[in-house]
Amino acid sequence: MSLPQPKPWISAIAPYIPGKATTPSGRPAAKLSANESPLGPSPKAVAAMQAACLSAHRYPDGGATVLREAVARHHGIEAERIMCGTGSDEALHLLAHAYCSADDEVMFVRHGFMVYPIAAQRMGATLVEVADRDYTADVDALLAAVTPRTRILYLANPNNPTGTYLAESEINRLHAGLPSDVILVLDAAYAEYVTAPDYESGLKLARTAPNVVTTRTFSKIYGLAAERIGWCYGPAHIIETLHKVRGPFNVTSAGLAGAVAALEDQAWIERARAHNNQWLPWLQAEIEALGLHVVPSQCNFLLIRFPESDGITAEAANLALQEAGYILRWLPGQGLPDCLRLTVGTEEENRGVIAALAAFIRSAQAERQAS
Repeated sequence: MSLPQPKPWISAIAPYIPGKATTPSGRPAAKLSANESPLGPSPKAVAAMQAACLSAHRYPDGGATVLREAVARHHGIEAERIMCGTGSDEALHLLAHAYCSADDEVMFVRHGFMVYPIAAQRMGATLVEVADRDYTADVDALLAAVTPRTRILYLANPNNPTGTYLAESEINRLHAGLPSDVILVLDAAYAEYVTAPDYESGLKLARTAPNVVTTRTFSKIYGLAAERIGWCYGPAHIIETLHKVRGPFNVTSAGLAGAVAALEDQAWIERARAHNNQWLPWLQAEIEALGLHVVPSQCNFLLIRFPESDGITAEAANLALQEAGYILRWLPGQGLPDCLRLTVGTEEENRGVIAALAAFIRSAQAERQAS
């Protein structure tokens, strides 16, 4: 008996694997694997979502009008050039859906966000993976990889999982070197955490360029990961196209209300940013003091590289930390088998994971000396 068969390129997709939420034994643990905000959402956002649930029998606003207007006010951009969606992931997928086919190429950096190749593969497009330099996107290598078949260049800035970024001048140089029919997608999911003075989220370029779209999310610093709310901003002709292929009610009423309230409570966001600014450098210093390499980050996480010798490997550390009650993200699927990604947690979680990591290294060193 023959069975229905998917398109050949669909079978080749490696599904997205989210950060683990439980240990192999199922014991309670601190989840530091998904770059979620340790402070959670604004209490005002929670109250707004609870109130919105009283009207759960009504369809949400299909145009996300109130949220688009709130985003526009906050960022000084045009509401009609914003599309809201199910996380920023939806915008990433819709761009490939609307602009790519099996004859096209989609480009991204080697150590980039896992959604980009999935979005391209859904459309049968050819994946073009470009090597980075010191865990950072290489503008010259990206431009050298462009061909007449290139349709989209996805670039997270700052990047996940490395935490590195490109300065505004480098982004402008990249855009200037791209053909006008290639869409540059600047994924700025972590923009609110960036402290570098030469950074720009992409809003400025997307406002003036006919082939630039920037995407944002409420999942990170706004603490609304469970609600799946994101948005993108770009030229009118691209946003109009995305509206044609998006779902008609793609953001829930509770999500819309929560996002608007979260956006208006900037005092809470400043608190989350201050927490990150305090603990990110502390974690980096403590980890480097243990003899490990840390990639400098502009996000709410750190990429830790292990020497992969004498028992001090990323895989062994991952298992030991899980046993100690801390879940990090091991990254062999993204070409980083020697690395763990650590999300900034609460003070208790930050101090605890460092203690557990130090205990793992001491144990590995003791075993080496005993042998």
